[in-house]
Amino acid sequence: MISIVFALLAGIIFGLGLILSGMGNPAKVQNFLDFFGNWDPSLALVMAGAIAVAIIPFTWAKRREKALLGEPMQLPSSTKIDARLLIGAAMFGIGWGIAGFCPGPALMNLATLHSEVILFVIAMIIGILLQQTWARKQK
Repeated sequence: MISIVFALLAGIIFGLGLILSGMGNPAKVQNFLDFFGNWDPSLALVMAGAIAVAIIPFTWAKRREKALLGEPMQLPSSTKIDARLLIGAAMFGIGWGIAGFCPGPALMNLATLHSEVILFVIAMIIGILLQQTWARKQK
């Protein structure tokens, strides 16, 4: 039960950060990618701030076998840059650039009930299920 409460708190903090930084607004993301038009560099500052905040806990987590609540630490074990990673990153970036959403802000924006957000989340879920099916067949 306590892990659910902490997960909820983490989600609320993450959502508030998205709202305060404006990252829930797809136009903000698309303007960041518009280098020769209405370029908005604020997303780079948000990303740099997120990296700076994450360095300390990730460094700490790498040295531990269990999380603070006693659960096993689950960090990625592979550091290999392969075709699967590059293709996935490219697909993520293309979708992000076209729609202006990545998963966190898209889920946050579901509360608006806008059709484009709903369609994006449905497409994202379908993509996740297709990837999982493909990955199972590869084993």
